[in-house]
Amino acid sequence: MDQQTRRFGRYEVSILHDGFYEAPIDVLTHAAGPAARDGAIAAWGRPTLRIVVNCFVLRGPGGVTLVDAGTGTSWGDAYGHARSALVALGLTRDSVDRVLITHLHGDHALGLFDGEAPYFPNARILVPATELHFFTDADKRLSTPENRRGGFAIAETLQRLYPERVDAITGSDDILPGVTLIPLPGHTYGQSGYLIENGGRDLLLWGDAVHLETLQATDPEVGLVFDLDGAGAVATRRDILGQASDQGWIVSGGHVEGFKTVRRVGNAFELVPAA
Repeated sequence: MDQQTRRFGRYEVSILHDGFYEAPIDVLTHAAGPAARDGAIAAWGRPTLRIVVNCFVLRGPGGVTLVDAGTGTSWGDAYGHARSALVALGLTRDSVDRVLITHLHGDHALGLFDGEAPYFPNARILVPATELHFFTDADKRLSTPENRRGGFAIAETLQRLYPERVDAITGSDDILPGVTLIPLPGHTYGQSGYLIENGGRDLLLWGDAVHLETLQATDPEVGLVFDLDGAGAVATRRDILGQASDQGWIVSGGHVEGFKTVRRVGNAFELVPAA
C-alpha cells in the first residue's frame, strides 16, 4: 500500500500502513442479539475478517508527531511495516518528538518498544488520561477478563521504558496547535481520537471507533468481542459518525483505508473517499 499524505491545516499528515489484521468471523457481535449478528455475518459474506492496521505521522508545529505506533516486531512479519514507512518519508525514530496514543492495544502501542528499550528515544508519549488511569489500576486489572488484559501489560512496560516521559492528557489540554483530543470510549474506556483543525474540513483520526468501515457504517450496532464496553462502543460509533457527517469532517483511523468522508444514508452512514 502506498503512503497517503495530505495537508490538513498546519500539518502534513501521512498514513503509515503497519499490516493487516485477520481474525475468524466469529469475533463479530451485535447489540441486537444473535439473529442480528447472523445477519451481519451474512452481510460480510466471508469466513474471516481482514482489516488494515494504520498509524499516522504529523509534520508541522512541534516537529514530528505520531498518532499511534503500530505493532513493531511484536506480532510477527505480517506487521510492523509502519517503521519502514516512516523511513520512506525521510524520518527516523530519533526524529519523532512525541506519540499521541488513541488507546493501549497492541496494534496501536507495541511499536513504542524495542525489546527492553524505547523505540523512540527522544519522544514523549501522550496517553488519554482515562485510558492510562484504567490500565494502571490493579483492581481494574483483576476485574477484566484475562484475555482482555493486554493493555495493562502495555501500560506497565510504557512507564518502565519511558520514565518521566509519559503524559496523561485530556480534551482540555493544549496538546499541539490546532490538535484536540476527542474522547471516544467503548472499545476501551479511554479510547480517544485527535481532531486536527483544517478551516472547516477538519481531520478526525478516530482510533478504533470504527473497525469495519463498510459494515459498521451501514450498521453501527455491529461490534467486536474486543470491545471492553460493547454498548458504549455502539453509542460512540453512532454519535461520531453523525458528528463527522454533520460537521463535514474528513476521517481516518487505525482500520480505515485512506482518508474518507461520512455521508448519512437514512438511519445509517457511508464512508467514501475524501475529495
